[in-house]
Amino acid sequence: MVSSYLLWLYGFLAFGILPQQDSVILAKDIEMPTRGLCAHRGAMGTHPENTLAAFQQAIDMGAHMIEFDVQLTKDKELVIMHDKTINRTTNGKGKVSDYTLAEIKALDAGSWKSAKFKGERIPTLAETLEIMPVNVWLNVHIKGDGLIGKLVAEEIVKQNRQHQAFLACGPESAKAAKRVSSDMLICNMGDQRSPNWLYANITVRDHLNFLQFLGEVDEEYEDIVDYLKDNDVQINYCCTDDVKVLTKLFNYGVQFPLVNDITTTMGLVLPLGIRPNTPVYKTE
Repeated sequence: MVSSYLLWLYGFLAFGILPQQDSVILAKDIEMPTRGLCAHRGAMGTHPENTLAAFQQAIDMGAHMIEFDVQLTKDKELVIMHDKTINRTTNGKGKVSDYTLAEIKALDAGSWKSAKFKGERIPTLAETLEIMPVNVWLNVHIKGDGLIGKLVAEEIVKQNRQHQAFLACGPESAKAAKRVSSDMLICNMGDQRSPNWLYANITVRDHLNFLQFLGEVDEEYEDIVDYLKDNDVQINYCCTDDVKVLTKLFNYGVQFPLVNDITTTMGLVLPLGIRPNTPVYKTE
């Protein structure tokens, strides 16, 4: 753990990585990462998953992409939660969809991880987008179909995040989101077993922007990744913190592996040429 952190710290200091502020930032001027680490539910290895604390830690560690999950409350508000129930990651019980936003906001979403996170709350999608740099990919995993796709897309447009946010979702949510904005980026969350040429071909055929593989990593990745890149599809992989697997993935051209412990893993991939992202923030 210590050696991993020191590796990251060396890279941080050597490259002089500091958050940047710009007076005016246009989407066309933002340089998005072309490869790197995706913080799965934020820095979930060290922080309570899908909370602002976990997202801020991922940003501070130089994440190139941040993944989080969105669900609807009883009163149709967008909140960040992975499970269908609040049982595992809060001090409450029951389905997310049975709670109003006010009731959800009263829950403790941090103590289950550590006493130091006591009082951490479940964030809304709006709150989550508001803290994000403009040069980090936002992997928005939609838990549901239809209406939620529309509402998520509306919030993304409201906050001018179309250049960086993509919806990991099914076809119903994708269609609803595209009706809000034809420019909405979509990640195909179909049959993710890998390598899977049918999944890749469907993604290309439907002009989708991302897909996500999982499972065993072997030599066939090289051909399928080349094909996807030739068709402007970006590739995620879920999920590993194993540096040997990460080395294979990056060597085969996979761009954004999802990791659970970005605090440690960012240090491990420095020798692979993966440099922590320098966050840039929009200003009003």
